[in-house]
Amino acid sequence: MKTVVVIGGGITGLTTMHYLQKIIKDKKLDVKLVLIEKNQELGGKIQTFHQDEFIIESGADSIVARHESVMPLISDIKLEDQMVYNSTGISYIYTNEELHPIPADTVFGIPMSVESLFSSTLISAEGKTAALKDLEMKNDKFTKESSIGSFLEYFLGKELVEKQIAPVLSGVYSGKLEELTLASTLPYLLEYKNQYGSIIKGLEANKERFQATANKKFISFTNGLSTLIDQLEVELDNCSILKGVTTTSITKNNEKYEISLSTGEKMDADYVIVTTPHDVAQTLLNQEELDPYFNQLKNSSLISIYLGFNIADEELPADGTGFIVSDKSKLNCDACTWTSRKWKHTSKNENLLIRLFYKSSNPKYSALKQMSENERIQVALNDIEEALGIKGQPTAVEVTNWDNLMPNYHLAHNQAVQSLTQHLSSIHPNVVLAGCSYYGVGIGACIKNGKDTAEEIAELL
Repeated sequence: MKTVVVIGGGITGLTTMHYLQKIIKDKKLDVKLVLIEKNQELGGKIQTFHQDEFIIESGADSIVARHESVMPLISDIKLEDQMVYNSTGISYIYTNEELHPIPADTVFGIPMSVESLFSSTLISAEGKTAALKDLEMKNDKFTKESSIGSFLEYFLGKELVEKQIAPVLSGVYSGKLEELTLASTLPYLLEYKNQYGSIIKGLEANKERFQATANKKFISFTNGLSTLIDQLEVELDNCSILKGVTTTSITKNNEKYEISLSTGEKMDADYVIVTTPHDVAQTLLNQEELDPYFNQLKNSSLISIYLGFNIADEELPADGTGFIVSDKSKLNCDACTWTSRKWKHTSKNENLLIRLFYKSSNPKYSALKQMSENERIQVALNDIEEALGIKGQPTAVEVTNWDNLMPNYHLAHNQAVQSLTQHLSSIHPNVVLAGCSYYGVGIGACIKNGKDTAEEIAELL
């Protein structure tokens, strides 16, 4: 009998186990599956709390619906009848101390037509004229490994990128645009530029693709995202799950691997899949030869603050679902989601539930990090009053500090991951790295990574 051990019970680890178990049952393989999670609960950054009338997601709040890996998994574990989709509405950018709507017919703030470009209240006439050069200039210098910031600014102009596109894209990908590649963000933009001669024309020609998913972009569940985690756990009926147990080291022992646990026990494995953050994986493997590659991978931090009020959410601007904050604003937050407006299931009485995000890339973050929880809550209340004019004491609060736990991709990320995996396979064959530290930060990307990893191990088996 072979033994496969997955370290880390987040969405990547659980999905890997789900698909491994499926393959093992189908092929009637003699394999023992073990999942080890240091926390008492599975789920990693997917954590749902129920507080008063509110459903609160302290980590990810939704799944991108159109990702190819998502619906097959939801169907596999029979959760279709519990799915809910986001309510649609206007997203805003908070700049010059007021809310400006992100124009209709945009993708991450990038115009899908000349009409959309000229409808923006965020960009000056000069900035709009500068963006028109995209219609004429050919691409003879950019590849998928180029910076998406440099690419967009070269063809669409500095003002459009800084004032309308960067706030949106930087928020989604948790990094500065000049440090993110086209390959790791929106590779189709390069294809459109090369095929149609224009980013705008390419988006316009493929408008139906984006509009088809505009109304139902994101998925959650009636009782929150932890529903997915709980159901995956239930489905893992051929897997031993150890919760509240920390893995302390992974050591090669002839053809097997010895896994040491915080309980003092040791476990042998033929195959090991490490889905922890990269710095944890680095410590577990403890191989100097791998350190230069691990050290190229970066993390950032995030503080999330939920505020629930006994105020009807109709007090918010009409048809809105939240805003992103531009640079040099008085506000301390980077973004604000009007959760009760975007997700109707999160507020039973249709009262106001708001979530604010504070990122370590913001110069104001260092001061926030030194504050007590009560001081952070006051900062959030001040931001709400400044941006929306809403006053009052919250009836529900949830503050989560994801300290150094948010993967931060950069221009050299893909190459660093390739080098790391190549060297790991030569030192530790049958040890595989998986998870958002390496292969994509969204839940959909993690599900795909889990499935791919399961198939890779199945081939070895």
